[in-house]
Amino acid sequence: MTQYMLTVHDDTESVGKIPPEQMQQMFEDVEKFNTKLRETGAWVFAGGLMPAETATVVDGTGTAPVFSDGPYLETKEHIGGFWVVEAADLDAALELAAEGSKACQGKVEVRPFQAEPPADA
Repeated sequence: MTQYMLTVHDDTESVGKIPPEQMQQMFEDVEKFNTKLRETGAWVFAGGLMPAETATVVDGTGTAPVFSDGPYLETKEHIGGFWVVEAADLDAALELAAEGSKACQGKVEVRPFQAEPPADA
């Protein structure tokens, strides 16, 4: 089985405008999806993220690290949450992503993890 990251992309302009009853329905639908992932063995890990403006960017490429407030990129979309799942193949991961997208009412990007190098014997 391969692990995939399913990232939820939020539109910063619409996030604060979602009516409370719609937000509650999203929470319930996402929890149902999470339960399905656990019951089928696809669940690895998941989490929601605080808004992008709470981010801190760390650049440690110079002689001393530089810390900057805010997201790394100026953009209208940001990652609002994610799932890490195990799936037999990309098609299975895409099916899960479609269900997750419907539950959270947002776009979901699917990316496989890199294979781990073999352990030294």
